[in-house]
Amino acid sequence: MVSVRRVGPDEYPVVAAIVNAVTPDSPTSADELAWHEATYPGAARLLAEESGRAVGAATAGRITMFESDFDAFWMSIEVLPDARRRGVGSALYAAASDVARAAGKVALHAPASAARPEGIAFLRHRGFTEYDRYKMLALELAGATPPAVDPPAGISIVSLADRPDLVPAVHAVAVETFPDIPTGGEPVAAASLAEFRARDVDRPSIPPGGFAIALDETSGRVVGYASLVFLPASTTVAYNDMTAVSRPFRGRGIAVALKRALVAWAIGAGLERIETGNDPANEPMRAINARLGYRPLTDQVTYRGPLAPVAAGAAR
Repeated sequence: MVSVRRVGPDEYPVVAAIVNAVTPDSPTSADELAWHEATYPGAARLLAEESGRAVGAATAGRITMFESDFDAFWMSIEVLPDARRRGVGSALYAAASDVARAAGKVALHAPASAARPEGIAFLRHRGFTEYDRYKMLALELAGATPPAVDPPAGISIVSLADRPDLVPAVHAVAVETFPDIPTGGEPVAAASLAEFRARDVDRPSIPPGGFAIALDETSGRVVGYASLVFLPASTTVAYNDMTAVSRPFRGRGIAVALKRALVAWAIGAGLERIETGNDPANEPMRAINARLGYRPLTDQVTYRGPLAPVAAGAAR
């Protein structure tokens, strides 16, 4: 008999252990889950058990790159291999749907990897279809020499560690550029300065030294930025979270310089790898990543689908 219950921070290590066992390429940690709860309260962490043993986990909550009134919640489901095909995933899906329904949402978005076709089959069987896709990449840093940053004439590159006062101006660049990011669906949102700071600047896993800012030397204006975020529980692998350049300054090599600055910092800080991902339509950034030596990983796909129907006679 499968039972599903909502859990609090004291059981986040159990949830994280299941997630990391099932999706080691998309890890989490108890600290990461606690950060999400503190920053975006209301998400549900769900644990599925059989005979008292934890065999699956799920999350349902706001999609943080969309505005809070977006019509869908994020859902992730992880079931241990030896507990599959016994209704565990279905029970977690139903519970996650209840969370979304209670929040007034009408759909769910769920991640999947081409490396785990059984997860894709689970979603498709329940009416989910592909919403967007990211071509994932990795840059191996072991033994690499820090590249010259070489910003274009009239542009300086500084770090957030050196210029924390620039955050409001960085946010202004994010507000301008986020709508330009190619996606398979709804444009992503920079959100308010307070939310941007919490999500993209002050997050404990974002190193200030690994946050590069481009300045126009004539005006002192912030014209671009790029940032790294450490993968949960890692100090050697980071994700290139964002690279953005203000529209009037594009095509001058600023994005390349920003990414080189991150690579140079990462090598100096002892990182082993940087990962990133782009929508297939984001050809300029894909070309930059190829130029810098990034190599393909397995695609990551987001699926969108319906809430599970309320079971007959159930009082949810």
